[in-house]
Amino acid sequence: MASTTNARLTGPVRVVGAGLLGASIGLGLRSLGVDVVLADASPAALRLAVDYGAGRAALAGDRPALVVVCVPPDRTGEVVAAELVSWPDAVVADVASVKAPVLRDIVSCLGAAHAGALMRYVGSHPLAGRERGGPIAARADLFLGRPWVVCAPEGTALGPVGVVEDLILDLGATPVTLDAATHDEAVAAVSHAPQLVASLMAKQLLEPPAVALGLAGQGVRDVTRIAASDPELWVQILAANAPAVGRILQALRTDLDRVLQALGDPDAPGARRALAGTLAAGNTGVARLPGKHGLDRRYTSVVVLVDDVPGELGRLLTELGDIGVNMEDLRLEHSPEAEVGLAEISVLPQAAQQAIDELTARGWRITG
Repeated sequence: MASTTNARLTGPVRVVGAGLLGASIGLGLRSLGVDVVLADASPAALRLAVDYGAGRAALAGDRPALVVVCVPPDRTGEVVAAELVSWPDAVVADVASVKAPVLRDIVSCLGAAHAGALMRYVGSHPLAGRERGGPIAARADLFLGRPWVVCAPEGTALGPVGVVEDLILDLGATPVTLDAATHDEAVAAVSHAPQLVASLMAKQLLEPPAVALGLAGQGVRDVTRIAASDPELWVQILAANAPAVGRILQALRTDLDRVLQALGDPDAPGARRALAGTLAAGNTGVARLPGKHGLDRRYTSVVVLVDDVPGELGRLLTELGDIGVNMEDLRLEHSPEAEVGLAEISVLPQAAQQAIDELTARGWRITG
């Protein structure tokens, strides 16, 4: 089936691996009218993804123009190589979160007999995901506004790269071009090491009594949110990118040793300065993170008390729109036993006072 909308791709697109990313790619392309052919080693997963509308099962006469491999990192190389050989007219991409090891596996699996097929391979990695996996967690808008890295091997023709960029743009993501080594160093810093840190912090929650956990606010939830991710998948990712992740954790250990020394004797000369320096460096680091749409600017938080009744949060967001204030980010904090929650709304600094004045006039309670 050809695209019936303004999709850049015309299909068919073959998606190998019907998990979260594969099914989300399928849902996104299907919403544009692109013909999506699904394949998965698990017949049950394939049927479920088809039932969710992410694509259809393969037919004998299929001739995909693009193949997207969405399988675990330890199988990505061999599957990409097999798809390159099976579909000699197709561009083949993958979405694995490590790129250099995958490229080495592909070259090894292709061997000399099929080395020329590498010209049709384009490595890629969408910086998007969810804590839950599988086709039931898939979303057509999963990639909307997210960066999607393109890592084409040296010598790859512009045509295959253009096809993968069309895929990225059709799904609403933003293409970012990097070489494989730079990509792996980058994701070690912004994804892989943070995953381990979150998991290590969450592990410390095994010991405190339930009464202590009942005091948990948004801070600890923010720090540990990604600790709910799939351990089996993350073992593969971390093993594949071990050197880069290890370098970051070594630096983290050095900083942690310095903090432990200061906490061991807070009254020792320089101890408080060491603690303050660590916290200040954290301020500087988090300030470097880009804001919405990749803009590097700081926002002001407006914290609103929201009654725990149906429709209140929706009313707040609607009224923000009515007064012409653009919400840049939103965080919610709610205690299970409280009758109110906190909505922390990030706005541009110049819009903060208007938001406070207008919301107060409409009966909202502002705190903090």
